[in-house]
Amino acid sequence: MGLINLARVYDADDGREGARFLVERLWPRGVRRDALRLTDWLPEVGPSSDLRTWFDHRPERWEEFQQRYRDELRQHPETWRVLSDAAAAGDITLLYSSRDVEHNNAVALRDFLLSSG
Repeated sequence: MGLINLARVYDADDGREGARFLVERLWPRGVRRDALRLTDWLPEVGPSSDLRTWFDHRPERWEEFQQRYRDELRQHPETWRVLSDAAAAGDITLLYSSRDVEHNNAVALRDFLLSSG
């Protein structure tokens, strides 16, 4: 399995090789579609609207958010299988928009993929 890197869409492209996937349900504000070097946008792999609203980027809800998100992912393997397959073939980067680099869906998704691989 290749590396699973994380990157904010608002930060400069680090130039890493490999597939790059936007893993947000909503397109990031203020980002032009042609401004991102993307392999694909996978909105369905992001947490549900209800879960995103409940989490509200509150670090004190992080542990429960991760558990609920893992449950959603397990119920819909078709949403993340492309990421697992891409990571098996080489390095990938998960792109996200959150300001919080430690408590966001891309971190939880990476950890899920690493534990499921």
